Amino acid sequence: MKRLSDIGTIKDILSRYGFNFSKGLGQNFLINPSVCPRMAEMSGAGEGVGVIEIGPGIGVLTQELCKLADKVVAIEIDKRLIPVLDETLCDFDNVKVINNDVMELDLNALIEEEFSGMKVVVCANLPYYITSPVIMKLLEDNLPIEAITVMVQKEAAQRICAEVGTRQSGAVTVAVNFYSKPSLLFSVSAGSFMPAPKVDSAVIRLDIYKEPLFKLDDNKKFFTAVKAAFAQRRKTVLNSISSSLGLEKSAVNELLSESNVSPQARAEKLSMEDFYNIAQRL
Repeated sequence: MKRLSDIGTIKDILSRYGFNFSKGLGQNFLINPSVCPRMAEMSGAGEGVGVIEIGPGIGVLTQELCKLADKVVAIEIDKRLIPVLDETLCDFDNVKVINNDVMELDLNALIEEEFSGMKVVVCANLPYYITSPVIMKLLEDNLPIEAITVMVQKEAAQRICAEVGTRQSGAVTVAVNFYSKPSLLFSVSAGSFMPAPKVDSAVIRLDIYKEPLFKLDDNKKFFTAVKAAFAQRRKTVLNSISSSLGLEKSAVNELLSESNVSPQARAEKLSMEDFYNIAQRL
């Protein structure tokens, strides 16, 4: 089995297939041999578990997941990497590679078809440019999964795992906490990648709630409230919601009063309960 974290091995494979890194796809391959085994182990991969991996690259994390899980389905958007993965994963019979865009896939159908009777987790080294859209798709699609373990830009990891109601929190913080309990697992230096990005990364894990934190007739109302409140985060929540949703300030002021939220507060200071109360009255 090829040691895919070795720079010489990577260069040999990529040169044989005439592969060049795509900045547009945010491709950075891991060369730190300690990261992927640790990430795979902390993802929950194991006996009786199926894993969805997004963006396997040349398969360095995929190999570690295959060693632990009953089955791995790796979704790769770049068709140039499919023959590469055929070579690097040839020692495993418990992996399937799908050449597609994860944002366009019906993941519920994929899980039903590929992982019948298994617990399912997601594990991925996500490109920075698509971190939030992928995470929100995984959460909002109401998938039968137990946890999401992903490597993201360190700044994004800190924001996602920030405590709601603190300065570092944002709309994605609140959205993630609605569906899951986030935790920051460990940091990964920029030098752990080839080519090296300009910033460090971090691995986070989202443990999915069996039921969302709050029960609403329409969950979209909750996220409408969150997005409107954070749309102009330097402004008060009164001004931000009024401007974002095109509502009269008097109406928003009354809504906030009924929700026990100060109209002069800023979104970053609101609790999950505050957003829930606002959403109920929108």
